[in-house]
Amino acid sequence: MKKYTYILIAIAAVAVVVFLILTPGKAGKYDDFAKCIKDKKATFYGAFWCPHCQQQKARFGKSAQFLPYKECSTPDGQGQTQVCKDAGITTYPTWEFQPLGEATTTYRVTGEQELTDLAKKTSCVLPS
Repeated sequence: MKKYTYILIAIAAVAVVVFLILTPGKAGKYDDFAKCIKDKKATFYGAFWCPHCQQQKARFGKSAQFLPYKECSTPDGQGQTQVCKDAGITTYPTWEFQPLGEATTTYRVTGEQELTDLAKKTSCVLPS
């Protein structure tokens, strides 16, 4: 019985490795959406230790790599980067958006944002 258990575990491990080798090049569902957000000059300010920032990135899955993310925390987690100080960022996550339509000034929202809200704020197409 133990022998079969070890064989099944080995087969499962090989299957996972094969899956990981074959799928990294596959495009993420939200790649184009995240790229569009970046192209619209939006900025996502966050910190590596911030759970809400991590959850925001998780909504994009592997497409999070294309987000216009600015890290605000120093590597030790005790300070703030100069970019975020200069921008006046005090809460994470903070999203900054460029004006759309007739608007003339940038604006910010704080907290996790729904993908549908990000689509509205940037005029980017959210895949279904």
